[in-house]
This record gives sequence, structure tokens and C-alpha cells, in this order.
Amino acid sequence: MAGDKKAKAKMEQAKGKAKETVGRAVGNERMTAEGRAEQSKGDARQAKEKAKDAFRH
Repeated sequence: MAGDKKAKAKMEQAKGKAKETVGRAVGNERMTAEGRAEQSKGDARQAKEKAKDAFRH
């Protein structure tokens, strides 16, 4: 189960990075901001999973 959540976090980070890059390339500030937000969400999810792992072991 934890592996699924870690993978989801990585996917959110990658998706956010791609969206941010495309937004910058076409000059779309909204898309760039959405990409940054998705990256932050993925970072938070990853930090949460790492904390859970630390307490498990």
C-alpha cells in the first residue's frame, strides 16, 4: 500500500514539473502555477510517506 502512495507522489511531482515547463514555454502563467502546486502536493505526500516509514522501522 505504501508503495502505491509513494508512486503517486512521484507521479504528481513529474506531472507538475511537466505542466510547469509547458506553461512557461507557452507563456501561460496559470498553467505554470498549477504545475508548481501539483509539485508541492507531491512533495508533501512524499514527505508524509517518508515520515510514516521512519516510525514503522
